Amino acid sequence: MLKLSRQQIVLTVGAAVGALALGAGAALVYFSELGDRFSWLNLNADGATRLQTSDAEASQVLALVNQPIAQRQPTLQLIAAGAESGDRHRARYLLASDLIAQNKAGSAIPLLEGLAQEYPVLAAPSLAKLAQAYAAAGNSNQANQTWKTLVERHPNDPAGAEALFALGRSDRKQWDQLLAKFPAHPRSLEVARTKLKENSNQPALLLLLARHGVSQPDITSILDRLTVEYAAQLKPEDWEAIAFAYWENQRYGNAGSAYARAPRTSLNVYRAGRGLHLSEQATAAIPFYTQVVQQFPDSDEAGLALVRLAAIAPKPEIAIQYLDQVIARYPDRAPEALLKKSQTLDALNSPESASKARQQLLSQYSKSDTAAELRWELAEQRFAAGDINGAWTIARQLVSENPNSEYAPEAAFWVGKWAQQLGQQQDAKTSFEYVLTHYPESYYAWRSASLLGLDVGDFTTVREKQPEVVKPTQRPDLPAGSQTLQELYRLGQDREAWAHWQVEFQSFMQPSVVEQFTDGVMRLGVGDNLNGIFMISSLRNREKAEDRSAYQDLKQQISYWQALYPFPYIGQINKWAKERKLNPMLVTGLIRQESRFEPKIESSAGALGLMQVMPGTADWISEQIGVQSFQMTNPEDNIKFGTWYLDYTHREYSNNSLFAVASYNAGPGNIADWIDRFGFRDPDVFVEQIPFPETKGYVESVFGNYWNYLRLYNPKVSEMLDKYSPEHARIGG
Repeated sequence: MLKLSRQQIVLTVGAAVGALALGAGAALVYFSELGDRFSWLNLNADGATRLQTSDAEASQVLALVNQPIAQRQPTLQLIAAGAESGDRHRARYLLASDLIAQNKAGSAIPLLEGLAQEYPVLAAPSLAKLAQAYAAAGNSNQANQTWKTLVERHPNDPAGAEALFALGRSDRKQWDQLLAKFPAHPRSLEVARTKLKENSNQPALLLLLARHGVSQPDITSILDRLTVEYAAQLKPEDWEAIAFAYWENQRYGNAGSAYARAPRTSLNVYRAGRGLHLSEQATAAIPFYTQVVQQFPDSDEAGLALVRLAAIAPKPEIAIQYLDQVIARYPDRAPEALLKKSQTLDALNSPESASKARQQLLSQYSKSDTAAELRWELAEQRFAAGDINGAWTIARQLVSENPNSEYAPEAAFWVGKWAQQLGQQQDAKTSFEYVLTHYPESYYAWRSASLLGLDVGDFTTVREKQPEVVKPTQRPDLPAGSQTLQELYRLGQDREAWAHWQVEFQSFMQPSVVEQFTDGVMRLGVGDNLNGIFMISSLRNREKAEDRSAYQDLKQQISYWQALYPFPYIGQINKWAKERKLNPMLVTGLIRQESRFEPKIESSAGALGLMQVMPGTADWISEQIGVQSFQMTNPEDNIKFGTWYLDYTHREYSNNSLFAVASYNAGPGNIADWIDRFGFRDPDVFVEQIPFPETKGYVESVFGNYWNYLRLYNPKVSEMLDKYSPEHARIGG
């Protein structure tokens, strides 16, 4: 069986990938704790530095960046040899980078000589590239002189870290300067590790790694050393850095203990309690939650702490007392508290009081996301009881009152489905069109498009389609970062851009919306796809009004959606999808759900690689296809085996992709059982009846991914959607 649940992704990240700075670990607790994690962020999204786009839009060079090196090289050579222009500078830099990568550094040197003076935005990186070319060509004296020139002319540029690193190989004092000046640069982390190998008793270097090496595979062992061997030497701000690193790596108990010794802020005290709570030390968490309420009564964390206290209260009556405090004092948390109060009262067999709490929620906080959650629960109850008209009425209220909630796309879709059952065909059509107009990115938009008869595939035809894929020819501007960072990124110099970003990005513990998005894009550039997608996708959970506004603005840009749905391994996917006669966008959507495009990821059950192939399944497939040597962490082998199995599940179910995809996750035995139990008259009802929440979510996610790749990268579908969504021309065209 091949599957990777969200829970398995969590366990894998901690063991195999490691959580990265800025909350990059894609953990289950993260998904359930996003309120904890981001509710305190209250930074302004203004002030992002952008390049003027007029020159970029006309640039021949930037249009070549996404092409293979061999394909773009002749054109770059022509531009580099042409008349003086900004594009000529770009061509020289990019062509030189390509030549160095091809071990032709000698040919790169003439292109780079003098470029620093002519190309101010990349002056320091041009010197760094020239020094690298000299070194690769065997001219160490010229290389060292160029490194020294770089340090002298651009002492504060992140490229200087490369110079200090190179010079430090023969003069260790340069490494000391590197650590002091650019502690967050990847080269500094490398130097710190080298020095620790020589002498492990250096707490200052361990602290540097704790602050800036949160993504390091062995970071938790470094944190453990600090807290065990050097606890007496640590300052409160050191404990805060250690706590943050533990938190990001899902070591919540350790994080809680460290936050207890950090500076006394509402967030730190709250996390001291929450860390203990998450590590099954609820009793120990209570004093910290209580301190938040008493010492920081006006903080955002105070209301949340009361909600947590209610959850671990020894008696329901005490829980209600905590919830009543939330309702009275913290209006932002009151809707959640009212819902929990109603549930507690139900458990106490007080239906009238529970009903009053729900009525209060729906009347006083009708626009809240919690009200949407309650409305959808009530609608589903009506539907399960056979009251289609009642379910339809409540769902319509939800769409009207809570149009921005996570339940709105589903509710709007079912307004249409239930209208069909009530014989109101025109209302159904209007509802499906409404979903396409207002929620074009949702799984329910795909289902609506299919029911409207649009040529987007349905569960029985999606496998056979071979949609055209048109990727953007040019990278967009980043919403945050310096002009140098922007130019490096647009030229496809992802490693250099990532290193530059590490130095620039100072607010990684409290990022703005645009900073967090930029960080996600930077991660995608260096192949950290799981954490990059997580950073971008989790933006939707911001709670502050200004953050939500910045997020809504970001969603109107195609760069947001293309970053959220990237296309790694497109060559291998197209190759094996064609071989297996599978829709390549369906395969891509499944891979995105299974592994977030991480080739070496391993689930807690042992499933491996991009398509999460279990070792036993891989052995069985190898016998079927006659392949003796394979490695499931190799993308080529993994996609070869995974697509074979996806083809197999399709053949098992007469090419019904709903059953095939569900079987890929839950196994064929469960699917056969569900078909026997529920029948299959309506595929949407069948999805709702899937008894495994993981598999139900998996099906919706895979097909939702498929739909987004289709609407973003297929011109025919994008043009079709423009009719329904005026904004689609900007975000999906």
